[in-house]
Formats: sequence, C-alpha cells, structure tokens
Amino acid sequence: MNDPLNPPLGKPSGPRELSLCPCKSRETYAACCQPFHLGQAKPDTALQLMRSRYSAYFFRLADYLVSTTHPDTREPDLKSHLDQTIHQTNWCFLTIITMSKGGPDDKVGKVEFVANYFADGQPYELHERSRFKRYKGAWKYLDAKG
Repeated sequence: MNDPLNPPLGKPSGPRELSLCPCKSRETYAACCQPFHLGQAKPDTALQLMRSRYSAYFFRLADYLVSTTHPDTREPDLKSHLDQTIHQTNWCFLTIITMSKGGPDDKVGKVEFVANYFADGQPYELHERSRFKRYKGAWKYLDAKG
C-alpha cells in the first residue's frame, strides 16, 4: 500500500546531506529539512515544520527547536532545558498518523504522529497530536493539546 504520509524507506546513501532525511520523507536531508535548519527556507506547511522539528531533535538542534516554538507557549527556559536533556534521547523512527489543515493558506494545523526513541538504552514511543499556528507568517509549534 502506498501511504503518502509515510513513504517506503530506502538505505541512507552517505554523509548527512546525502543521507535520507530522518523525518522519513524519502528525500535527502539536503533537499528536505536541512534548508529549514540552516535558515535558508521556511516550512510551507505544518507537516513540513513538524518533520523538520523531528529532524532537529534527531540532530540535536536546540536553537531550531526554540525558534520554531510559538512565543505564546514557549517556556522562558526552553533553551537551557533542551541543552540539558537533548543528548539523553536517541530518536529512531517517525510515523505520521494524520494531519488536518496546516496547508500553505491555513493559519492553524494539527499533525498526529508516533516517534520512536531510546532513552537509557530502553525503547519508548511518543504519540502526540501537535498543534501548529502561524506567527508573523511563519509556522510555529504551539503545543501537544491537539
């Protein structure tokens, strides 16, 4: 079955830029999330932002995670909290369940996903319904209250 939210995966091909993106888009990191992480582009959809945030957790890019969190829900100590905890988790797989709204012309959106990870050598699963909202035109992560 061909699932557009979770395409089949191939093998990574080499250095980070040439490897498949950790967000499971089937694109290379250079063609997918890297331009967002480097500030060269902004996600057009809530799903792109969600995938880029997953990849940022995967690559431990705390600054990107802070900058893509909506100011209305961003904790003042988010950066220091991420700096202290981000290396305790190894993200390993992402599955998109559903999405609603969050398109290029929308102001809000929701993405439900399951992210698998390891912490202290034990496997875990995060099942979240994330809400996203535009701020000054750019998509931002609002919260997990979707």
